[in-house]
Amino acid sequence: MAVPQNKDELLKAIDSSFARLLKELEAVPPDLVEEPGMEGHAQGTRMSVSDLVAYLIGWNELVLKWLERDAAGQPVDFPETGFKWNELGRLAQKFYRDYRGIAFDGLLERLGAARARIVSVIESCDNDGLYGRPWYGKWTMGRMIQFNTASPYDNARGRLRTWLKAKGVPRKRQVPQAGSRKPEG
Repeated sequence: MAVPQNKDELLKAIDSSFARLLKELEAVPPDLVEEPGMEGHAQGTRMSVSDLVAYLIGWNELVLKWLERDAAGQPVDFPETGFKWNELGRLAQKFYRDYRGIAFDGLLERLGAARARIVSVIESCDNDGLYGRPWYGKWTMGRMIQFNTASPYDNARGRLRTWLKAKGVPRKRQVPQAGSRKPEG
């Protein structure tokens, strides 16, 4: 998908990436959600599907924190207080710990709620506020939101697809839509 250049494209990117990610998450057998079988976000670490969802929640809630601080006229500490951009692996480990112990369904609910709150904030913005000027360094607010929502959703989906395939988890067969079958003969 092309990099969003306006509010509508940003909303579409978030919605479509999130929908595709949810489809992959629904394919994960419940008995495997806690298995640390995927490469983690920090070099040399492993993570579970639950950790992957925790990571996404962490970033979504961090985006909300940025937006709330900015709206209140307060300085935003990018990426997070106590972390530098070259410490994102350590930040990922923090996200895994922050949400450990929450049942997988609860993690999915929290991720969905955070995404919905981000969408609500975007809907309240205009294109100029999202894309008309730099917000962090050379990046616009819209681009920073996309970097930390739609892009990680796509990355997580790719990780999940690879992991599910390696695990031999059968893919759900697509059911043809009514009227979509070729006529016989």
